[in-house]
Amino acid sequence: MSITTIQQANNGLPVHENEIESNWDEIIDSFDDLNLTPELLRGIYAFGFERPSAIQQRAIAPVIAGRDMIAQAQSGTGKTATFSISVLQNIDMSQKACQALILVPTRELALQIRGVILALGDFLKVDCLACIGGTSIQESIRRLADGVQVVVGTPGRVLDMIQRGILPTQHVKMMVLDEADEMLLDFREAVYDVFQHLPKTVQVALLSATMPDEVLAVTTKFMSNPVHILVKNEEVTLEGIKQFYVNVQKEEWKLDTLCDIYETLTITQAVIFCSTRRKVEMLKEQLTERDFTVSAIHGSMEQSERETIMKEFRSGSSRVLIATDLLARGIDIQQVSLVINFDLPTNKENYVHRIGRGGRFGRKGVSINFLTDRDAPMLKEIERFYSTQITEMPMNIADLM
Repeated sequence: MSITTIQQANNGLPVHENEIESNWDEIIDSFDDLNLTPELLRGIYAFGFERPSAIQQRAIAPVIAGRDMIAQAQSGTGKTATFSISVLQNIDMSQKACQALILVPTRELALQIRGVILALGDFLKVDCLACIGGTSIQESIRRLADGVQVVVGTPGRVLDMIQRGILPTQHVKMMVLDEADEMLLDFREAVYDVFQHLPKTVQVALLSATMPDEVLAVTTKFMSNPVHILVKNEEVTLEGIKQFYVNVQKEEWKLDTLCDIYETLTITQAVIFCSTRRKVEMLKEQLTERDFTVSAIHGSMEQSERETIMKEFRSGSSRVLIATDLLARGIDIQQVSLVINFDLPTNKENYVHRIGRGGRFGRKGVSINFLTDRDAPMLKEIERFYSTQITEMPMNIADLM
């Protein structure tokens, strides 16, 4: 498999909506019926799972059977556990070598997935390393020398470790791309370079809430007869999330609108999305000046600071988090009931990832989109893309929380 071949995979191919349909309809609705090892099954139930979610019912079995897979499901429906269970079932715990490689777009998501794998694999005594920027390379070298079975990381750091010969890949039998659309669009070169170092027999699993056709086209050159478990765009928008917009008309009126809304709500926790790192910092300063207690996170912060902020938000000691799209994908924060798009996303695929911070695993939530006059076309495009309707925020918004 050459890098040139993969890069040419989507050249000249027509883009048709929903060109590739699901081709797998087997459903296994009990973890007991998946023929998992007793230790893994014990870890699943200890983690708090009772029965598989819809994506888990369909996707775990073919991956365990060794099939390549492209899976699309709503945010918050259990995709992380889907591939984590599959990985843990298929690796040899007696072999102290990297057998599964999981690539993700952000450090926070890597750390979160590592936590899930360690929890589900607690009784298996699995070793899992988060290979991410902002951490000690020497510590990673030491851990890899001791032997880990699973590596989850961001493409840049993982590729660096492979190229240095620190992360051996000859025993890797499974490769997972979480948030696969972002990985194959924004991190394409690094992902391809990682693939060059993997055995030709490596099994590949791609998962995301959104799977544009240009991504599906690219996959044809490095996946072998994959199982497709896909949902149409109109099925992706979250049923448990009430979606509203507020017509603020002008950019400079957003701050007052935000303060008015926030003072009328008694919420558990909220995430406010801004389009740029600079906007995140500016909004944090403005809200702090108005005596609102808020925290902020974006990609320019030191890793230790990002980890502290996420820890405080998860624990509930911080109730409002202002973020860039760094946080939009895959970060599961149980208590979030409100998502405010202070700025609409520039990428319509990110809309569902953002509002998916609330209402996860069937929990209810509310999303509010701030709309300036120039944002109207993007809102219409989001509604068209997901075949959904985003209505004007009612006066009794507090009753809906």
